[in-house]
Amino acid sequence: MHTEISFPNLGIYLKNVGKSIDLFGIEIAYYGIIIGTAILLGFWIAAREAKRTGQNPENYLDMGIIGVIAGIVGARLYYVIFSWDMYKDNLLDIFNLREGGLAIYGGVIAAVISVLVLAKVKHLSAPQIFDTIAMALLNGQMLGRWGNFFNREAFGGYTDSLFAMRLPLDAVRSSDVTEQMRRHIERIDGVSYIQVHPTFLYESLWCMVLLIILFAYRKHKKYEGELFLMYLFGYGLGRFWIEGLRTDQLLLPGVGIAVSQLLAGAIVVGTGAAMLYLRKKHKNS
Repeated sequence: MHTEISFPNLGIYLKNVGKSIDLFGIEIAYYGIIIGTAILLGFWIAAREAKRTGQNPENYLDMGIIGVIAGIVGARLYYVIFSWDMYKDNLLDIFNLREGGLAIYGGVIAAVISVLVLAKVKHLSAPQIFDTIAMALLNGQMLGRWGNFFNREAFGGYTDSLFAMRLPLDAVRSSDVTEQMRRHIERIDGVSYIQVHPTFLYESLWCMVLLIILFAYRKHKKYEGELFLMYLFGYGLGRFWIEGLRTDQLLLPGVGIAVSQLLAGAIVVGTGAAMLYLRKKHKNS
C-alpha cells in the first residue's frame, strides 16, 4: 500500500504517512492515540470548567470514565448497526477498532444517556453538567477527526477545490470510491490517485470554530443547558452539510437516506426550537 497523502492545490505533499507506530515492538494505531489524547484533554477541559463554575471536578472524573466507555460502545454499535453487511459474516470484526468505525452521533447519544442516569443517581443538575462538558465534547470531535486522516476514511466525493486531498487508490476501501472519482483518477509514476473532499478536515475546523464561540460565550449564558443546546445546534448544522459530501454514509436500510444527515437535521430543528422557547421564557421571567 502506498502511504503518501497530499493537498496539491495547497502545495502540501506528505510521504510515508502510516496508520500506526511501533513502540517497543507493539504496533499502536494513530487512530487510538488521537482518541486517547482527545479523551484526556476532554477530562481536563471539563474539570477546569467545573472548577470555574463552583462544581466538584471529581464528579466529572466519575462521569467521564463511565461516559467515555458508554460513548465508545454507543459509537461502535451505531456504526455496526448501519453497516451490518460488513460484519454479519465475521462477528469478531465488531470488536476490531484498529481500522476506525466509530460513529460520533452514536457516541454522543450513549454519553448523554449515561450522564442523565448519573445525574439522577448523584442528585446533580443535568443541564449544568451538559454545559460543563459541551466544550470537552467539541474538543474530542475536533481532534478525533484526525484519526480519519491517518485511516484514509470519512472523505467526500471528487473535488479540485483549494483543499482537495489526493490519496493513493490502493490505500482506501473500494466501496468508498465513486464512479466520479474513478473518472478523475490521476496516474503519477505508475500509481493511481483519487482526489477528494477532506471532510474530516472540514468537520475538525467547524468544531474548532464552535469551540471558540462557546468559550467566548460561556460567561454570558442566560440559562443552564444553553451551551449544550448551542453545541448540538451548531454541530448539527455543520454535520448536515458535511455528511452530504461523504461517500461512506451510513444509510437507513431500504430507504437510502443518510442516517447522520437525517439525525443532524432533526437535532437542528429540535434544539433551535428549544433555544427560542427557553430564551423567550428567560426574558419573561
